[in-house]
Amino acid sequence: MKKKTLASMLWTMGAAALSETSPAAALDLYVDRKTQQIFAEPGPGRVRLGSFVQVDEQSGESQTAKSPVATPATGTATVTAAPTAPSTPAAKPAAKKWYDRIALRGYMQMRYNQDVGGDAGLLRAPGDRFIGDNQGFGIRRARVVLSGDITDQVSFYLQPDFGSTPSGSSTSNFAQLRDAYADIYFDKDREYRVRAGQSKVPYGWENLQSSQNRIAPDRADALNSGVRDERDMGLFFYYTPRPIQERFQYLVKSGLKGSGDYGIVGLGFYNGQGANRAERNNSLHTVLHLTYPFKFANGQYLEVGADAYTGRFKVAAPSSISFNGQNFTPVDTAPKDGSLDQRVAVHVIYYPQPFGLQAEWTTGRGPQLDLGKRQIATRSLRGGYVQAMYKIDHGTIGTLKPYVKWQTYRGASKFDTNAPRMLVNETEVGVEWQPSSAVELAVAYANMRRTNVSEAPYRRVMGDLLRLQLQVNY
Repeated sequence: MKKKTLASMLWTMGAAALSETSPAAALDLYVDRKTQQIFAEPGPGRVRLGSFVQVDEQSGESQTAKSPVATPATGTATVTAAPTAPSTPAAKPAAKKWYDRIALRGYMQMRYNQDVGGDAGLLRAPGDRFIGDNQGFGIRRARVVLSGDITDQVSFYLQPDFGSTPSGSSTSNFAQLRDAYADIYFDKDREYRVRAGQSKVPYGWENLQSSQNRIAPDRADALNSGVRDERDMGLFFYYTPRPIQERFQYLVKSGLKGSGDYGIVGLGFYNGQGANRAERNNSLHTVLHLTYPFKFANGQYLEVGADAYTGRFKVAAPSSISFNGQNFTPVDTAPKDGSLDQRVAVHVIYYPQPFGLQAEWTTGRGPQLDLGKRQIATRSLRGGYVQAMYKIDHGTIGTLKPYVKWQTYRGASKFDTNAPRMLVNETEVGVEWQPSSAVELAVAYANMRRTNVSEAPYRRVMGDLLRLQLQVNY
């Protein structure tokens, strides 16, 4: 009975005494032979029991690396403190350095076009400066993207293109800014954001799709003529719920050729004169963007949406034209702030899993040259395209995407001098081969019937064109 009482008293008094001392230090205890009381200091009639350390009540581990074993006195109970490992606090994760928040990537496209029939050398298209006479290999795009998070609420995106040719220049491969913007988020899930700077205008699904992902060599003229170079300077508000953010990411990373995350709702205000062009009036353009990627039970994706913009566009200064044996300079009938410029568009994308279908249509009005009246005035426009494709995944050779695309457009080329009317009917068949994630090779054959808007008198030409493109992703 005495042994049990003694042991109990030892643990009770030891814990009380240790609580007032450093947890890393051992404590000497003494017992009075007559009263059996425990003391923390020596005295008359007291016998040393040994050295003890405090034990953590929750984990049962000692707070020191090694627990001393009590040295019992003769005729007293033996009590031992078990050696245990020290309890160390969990290390805090190291904060990310600034360079851990930044990513560097890009791609390069080398293109070769060859006329194979019709009006050889006379074909022209706004989307490809290598269409025409006296052409060979050319760098269509050479882009580097620098992007990342400045903070959890602010990110940036910077993209120059080293394969540009400025208007009026005969020298290629200039460096020119494509994107320079910041995204400012208003919530932790990044569902609400404002994009400020030069970025893509959310009008037209194919306009938003990166050239790095697009199957066909060029965008359709009907949609791209509204926002050439796809970009402008402005402020854009986007809303994307968290689950839809994941869908947009998957549609791009999975190789299904998605357009990226420009919100299921977008509202923007921008200059309206195009990328890398100074504003020429006091009127901003306004754009509204709506789209939604549906996902069915079998994993198939279908995206539908609509876009619209309105504003006033100031055409470039008219130049002299030779028409029906007479030279004249068109009169711009627009007011000081420019011509009314308004369009609406709809899109349907049935993603290739493995069969896919892509279609867009636009209608509206804008500045356009009227040769009969020798003036530039607001006129109606319409056009669009349909593209069918098939995705073939082969473990040995990689991924093949054969496609066929038809496009038409009846409307102005407002960014060109005199805003001439475009008449486009074009059918293209081709295939993209991706043997690895780093390399893509595309071959296309196009039958073109289109107006040459690059020079007066804007004659209409017909011809067949063979196109090759090598793309390297890095």
